[in-house]
Amino acid sequence: MPMTAAASVRDLKTQYGNVRKLVEAALEESGGLLRLAPCWVPRSFLQPGKRLKLDPKDLYAFGLNRGGIDERWFGSTTPAANDNRTPDEGLSYIVHAGQRWTLADAVSELGATIIGESIWGKYKKWPVYSKFFDNMGPIPHHMHQSREQAVLVKQEGKPESYYFPPQHNNVGNNFPYTFMGLNPGTTKAQVRKCLEDWNKGDNGILDLSQAYRLKPGSGWLIGPSILHAPGSLCTYEPQWGSDVFGMYQSLVEGREVPWALLVKDMPQEKHKDLDFIVDQLEWEANVDPNFKANHYLEPVAAHDTTKDGWIDKWIVYGKVRGEQLFSAKELTVNPGAKCTIKDNGANSIICVQGEGRINKTRLSSPKMIGFYDLTEDEVFVTESAAKTGVTYENTSGTEPLVVLRYFGPEVNPDAPVLKYVGGIKL
Repeated sequence: MPMTAAASVRDLKTQYGNVRKLVEAALEESGGLLRLAPCWVPRSFLQPGKRLKLDPKDLYAFGLNRGGIDERWFGSTTPAANDNRTPDEGLSYIVHAGQRWTLADAVSELGATIIGESIWGKYKKWPVYSKFFDNMGPIPHHMHQSREQAVLVKQEGKPESYYFPPQHNNVGNNFPYTFMGLNPGTTKAQVRKCLEDWNKGDNGILDLSQAYRLKPGSGWLIGPSILHAPGSLCTYEPQWGSDVFGMYQSLVEGREVPWALLVKDMPQEKHKDLDFIVDQLEWEANVDPNFKANHYLEPVAAHDTTKDGWIDKWIVYGKVRGEQLFSAKELTVNPGAKCTIKDNGANSIICVQGEGRINKTRLSSPKMIGFYDLTEDEVFVTESAAKTGVTYENTSGTEPLVVLRYFGPEVNPDAPVLKYVGGIKL
């Protein structure tokens, strides 16, 4: 639908039935693209970093009791695991012709037409998503359960990755460092003691870990069951479609971390079992003496195309436990240039700088977004459109057009690999 300054999600008619016809009409008009509305997610235990371009007056649009908005989710069919959440929290909406419906409903109705035969046949859903994660300071040292651990509470595991886009990191905020893993030689007894000391204040878990300085334009790949305390850079996070976690740190910047956030995705009967909680950590991966070498990501150019006025770079790559679960690229198109990109599968894009077009659909990175505003910066690209080729054109005369896009599992066998991830040789 055409966007105007007054365009608002409140003006759209929400559709729950007849989704198939609506999606088919949108795909026919756009050539296989789906415009998405911004999807905002609050976190009650964190302080927003104010770099999502969200209007400051809307930081607490869900209500003060729900916490500030510090995340924007992209191409998401995954509900946010927040207490007292709205029914559609975390779900991306497609917008077209004055109407809106969830991407989840569209995928459910059209399946392979949107995400491709391979992913639909194996998962029967879009199993990944990405987000901007933006906080003023660090968050607690925590882990995300593995597939085997999460199934105990009828959830899915959550490996994830990070990329720090320079366009969203003009300031580093309070602590642009991330503690990751545990120091080599750390014992399980030491971690258990931290759990025993939970109610004494700072339980000292960070004393057992090492912080790494975060650099805009770089990233990390983090497998499940690995401790990490993300720092205060605004982060682009392609990840598996799950919201499970366990917080192992009791106090962050003077704020209490409730025990409930440690055990929320563990079986009820294990909520006081300290040995079980310690054993949720994949020990070899956490105490890896080569942790940075085995997890750190620098961009890798996919093709040498700078002479043509554009460059496409891998920003998230590698495998987790032998599987490529997600990957991501950063495309930069210089002023006045255009390029046609053929990808192996469906992808979700967010424009972080400049303006232009994706096929015939306008792309523009906004300077400020109201909570209900519709934008021109987010698009889902169906598999058929991706394989046919998508044309990106920079219509600005002054700045590059920069687009981030992430992909589903096993889509990019040509992506670079890391030798080790999660302590397991690949």
